Amino acid sequence: QSQLVESGGGLVQPGGSLRLSCVASGLTLDYYAIGWFRQAPGKEREGVSCISSSGINSNYADSVKGRFTISRNNDKNTVALQMNSLKPEDTAVYYCAARFRDCSSYKSSIWAYWGQGTQVTVSS
Repeated sequence: QSQLVESGGGLVQPGGSLRLSCVASGLTLDYYAIGWFRQAPGKEREGVSCISSSGINSNYADSVKGRFTISRNNDKNTVALQMNSLKPEDTAVYYCAARFRDCSSYKSSIWAYWGQGTQVTVSS
């Protein structure tokens, strides 16, 4: 059974940092782009960042550029999202998802596999 599992969420003060991890099992990430999404209460899910299967290409939502960094380690079947300078508006449930090869779109329907999500709360 193929699955993605996120970890690393928690409560952090504004300006703090968290590092989220997405670990795959039953799925070889070498062939998959990995995207991070988030959904805040009462809001639609939005794409935050994506990294291609090769790791060569990545992109970020304007709201997180310069603060978040996505990386991958295919040997460990893991993708990380380093989040720095966190703001209260970053509070959400964060999900990782996988689709074949590229980061062409954040449209949810084209992402084949999803994790269960991890809560990130930024508050003083």
